[in-house]
Amino acid sequence: MTELPIVQKTYDLIKWYVPILNRLPHSHKFNLGDRTIAGLYDLLEGLIQARYAKEKLGLLEPLNAKLDLLRHQTRLMLDFDLMKPDRYEYAGKLIAEIGYQLGGWIDQQKRKAKP
Repeated sequence: MTELPIVQKTYDLIKWYVPILNRLPHSHKFNLGDRTIAGLYDLLEGLIQARYAKEKLGLLEPLNAKLDLLRHQTRLMLDFDLMKPDRYEYAGKLIAEIGYQLGGWIDQQKRKAKP
């Protein structure tokens, strides 16, 4: 079975983002950094679980909130000068692509659920 593009994109985001988050200053690493990392892994886990679930919609919709939280955490890193603007733009682009794919998947599942 081939990997879903949204899962691969999330995997790529984690692979790129976690080393950056692990280098945050001590004052931010254990709050903002660790929470962001946990959110990234939760997002990946949720997407993989949804892939194999019979009822996907109930698993996919909460992932939108996780993704929105990730957007805000990333913006906080920029605002706290913990991330350079070019890295922020790249992270934002990846998060937006994941959001677009997630929204499409949710819409597809909603259409499927209608009688």
